[in-house]
Amino acid sequence: MKPKAIVSSKNKKEVNELAKLIEKYPIIGIVDMTNLPATQLQEMRLKLKENVVLRMGKKTLIKLAIDSSKKKEIKKLKDYVKGMPALILTKESPFKLANILKKSKTKVAAKSGQTAPNDIKVPAGPTSFSPGPIIGELGSAGIKAGIEGGKVIIKEDAIVVEEGQIIKRELAGLLSRLGIKPMEIGLNITGVYEDGVIYEKSVLEVDEKEYLEKVKLASSEAFRLAYSITYVTPENVKLLISKAYKDALGLAEGANIITKENIKQLLAKAERHAKSLNI
Repeated sequence: MKPKAIVSSKNKKEVNELAKLIEKYPIIGIVDMTNLPATQLQEMRLKLKENVVLRMGKKTLIKLAIDSSKKKEIKKLKDYVKGMPALILTKESPFKLANILKKSKTKVAAKSGQTAPNDIKVPAGPTSFSPGPIIGELGSAGIKAGIEGGKVIIKEDAIVVEEGQIIKRELAGLLSRLGIKPMEIGLNITGVYEDGVIYEKSVLEVDEKEYLEKVKLASSEAFRLAYSITYVTPENVKLLISKAYKDALGLAEGANIITKENIKQLLAKAERHAKSLNI
C-alpha cells in the first residue's frame, strides 16, 4: 500500500484552492510550461485572462487536488501532469481552449538538448546554399539533397526528429541555418477534461483547414451514397422525387401506359408509327 503524502498546512490551503477551482469550472486542462520564459508567461497570462484561469502548482499538489474531486473519471487527468505543470480552467469548449493556446504561441529556433514537441519536418524545395559541405550535413541528417541552378535543393520532405526525441547540437544548428523554427514558446497542452472525457493533445490540436476539408468531403460522400441507394434525407428529397418522377415517366412511356403527363408523347409516337405503316 502506497503511503499517503505528508502535506503541510500551507500546501493544504493550496490544494483546497485548486480543488475549488476544479469544481467550479466544467473544463479542466493540464499544461506544461517547460522552457517558457517568465516574461513570456506574464504576457500570456494577460492575453488569456478574459477566457481562462491559469493556476500553477507542484505536481503533487495538483494531483492531490484532482484526487479530491468527485467529478466522474477526472482522476485520469493525473496522467497528464507532466514537466512544469499548471491547471488551466475555462467555460469554453476543450477545442476552443486548445485553439486559444495555439494562437498565443510563438515560433522559435531549436536549441541543443531540447525535446521535439512534434515531428520536425524539413520540406522539399530550394535553399540559399551554394554547393559545399552543406550537402554532407544534410545527408547526415537523413535529408536527400542535390544541386540545381548552382544552389542546393532538398529533393523530398524529411522527418529529421520524431516527437519526444532529443534535438542534437548539429541538427539544431542545421535547422537554424535552414530557417526552420520548430519550437513553440507557450503553454503546451497535455490533456483536457470535460464531463468524464479526457481529450489528448493529438485530438485537440487539429489543423482547422484540414478538418473542414475532411468534413466537406465526408458530407459530399454521404450525400452521394444516400442518393445512390435512394435513402431519403432533407438534403436529397427534392432530387430523389425529381428522379422518381423522370423514372416513372420513362417506364410509363416504354410500356405505353397513358397518363396525363405522357399522353401527348404517346399520341405523337402512335402517329409516327401509323405513318410508317402507310409507306
